Amino acid sequence: MTLRADLQRVESFLPCATPDQWLEAALSPEREVLLLTDHANCEKKAASTALSLMHRYANHLPLLNKMSRLAREELRHFEQVLDMLAKRGLEYQPLSASRYAQGLHAGVRKSEPGRLVDVLIVGALIEARSCERFARLAPELDPALGVFYSKLLKSEARHFTDYLKLAEYYCDATEMSRRLDHFKALEASLIEGVDEEFRFHSGPLAELH
Repeated sequence: MTLRADLQRVESFLPCATPDQWLEAALSPEREVLLLTDHANCEKKAASTALSLMHRYANHLPLLNKMSRLAREELRHFEQVLDMLAKRGLEYQPLSASRYAQGLHAGVRKSEPGRLVDVLIVGALIEARSCERFARLAPELDPALGVFYSKLLKSEARHFTDYLKLAEYYCDATEMSRRLDHFKALEASLIEGVDEEFRFHSGPLAELH
């Protein structure tokens, strides 16, 4: 599958497009350190989530194979973002998380097997949104960062597909459709809702409204 086809699949899966106000905020030079720092945090968190799933569901072989590869790739991306920060003379510092992932996980069921299905759907949405934002950002950034983000698109699209296929594996089509509707509505509200702080997965900033 070509990158264009991957992006079309991601965009058709997501419930809404990234608001232009978010892109405007992301491209502001004074927010470069925030963009890269929170991007690094997202890669680290993605690796942590994959490892956590491997520990929690140690008897699920299809999941173990996919999450092992995903965790390695996400940690490599984390290292690459740290290197990008260093090359730009920017310091990686602690940063509070956005409401995005927390908001999505608030909709996850507590009992199994529903919990696993929901966590996998949340993973698919986060990876799809990251892929869509890389695609929006890449043409607008300076050449070095634009090329870097373009290179991440393929792996993010694959991670999205891995999460989605695993969710489909662990439930039937009716449940999958119902839970997708639930989480897509939640995701749209988080992406389109106004945020006070800029983050990689934040909505449009209040100050730009």
